[in-house]
Amino acid sequence: MSNSSRADGRTPNQLRPISFEANIAPHATGSVLVSFGHTRVICGATIEARVPGWMRAQNVSGGWLTAEYSMLPYSTHDRKQRDSSRGKLDGRSVEIQRLIGRSLRAVIDLQKLGQHTLWLDCDVLQADGGTRTASITGAYIAARLAVQTLLDSGKLKENPIKDSIGAVSVGIVDGVALLDLPYTEDRDAEVDANIVMTGGGQFVEVQSSGEESTFSPDQLTAMLGLATGGLKEIAALQTAFLTKQLLGNIGSLGSLGS
Repeated sequence: MSNSSRADGRTPNQLRPISFEANIAPHATGSVLVSFGHTRVICGATIEARVPGWMRAQNVSGGWLTAEYSMLPYSTHDRKQRDSSRGKLDGRSVEIQRLIGRSLRAVIDLQKLGQHTLWLDCDVLQADGGTRTASITGAYIAARLAVQTLLDSGKLKENPIKDSIGAVSVGIVDGVALLDLPYTEDRDAEVDANIVMTGGGQFVEVQSSGEESTFSPDQLTAMLGLATGGLKEIAALQTAFLTKQLLGNIGSLGSLGS
């Protein structure tokens, strides 16, 4: 592979085109359709005025956040069987929804959320690599829109979101470190990684593994450098989109890491 171009014409450090469309699910408290190239995920945030039974039983203060992730049957070239028809979640879905939940809890003050549960539902409409990273990036926006709804109605007194959160994939393909891999690159990658970072530049999670291969410290450093640059761009896109959606009410946005 050339150091300067890829199959889709991007340079190694270039993100796919990213876009957000708000209010894609009108009955959710906040929602967004997030697109990373041909990967498209519907992220819905629903806030309920109750907490899980285990919190009530143990007198745990504050609120809770939980996430669910699924791939719609037609999101891939070959129809994917629904987890509900199989009678259980597959291991990959469980892993990803736990990752989404951990990522969002890293930037949300559950005490300030009060006696509420924030549900994040991420449904993959079209899969072309990076569905988990797109889900995290979109789930943050959906959560921020949902929280604003409660702030505007007076049901929350303070914004519980401390910072933005985003995620992106990186990898080594033909010996070259690449940012934001589509499926064809992800399939052929010698090394595959997913990086989650706050808008303020703090890592939340670094998932990296060799696919029947190993990688050097220099290659890991190169991947982290690509991810850091890409995630700064993603944080800026999130901030710009939310500022527009919230009618320029910058004061109410809180810390977005821009």
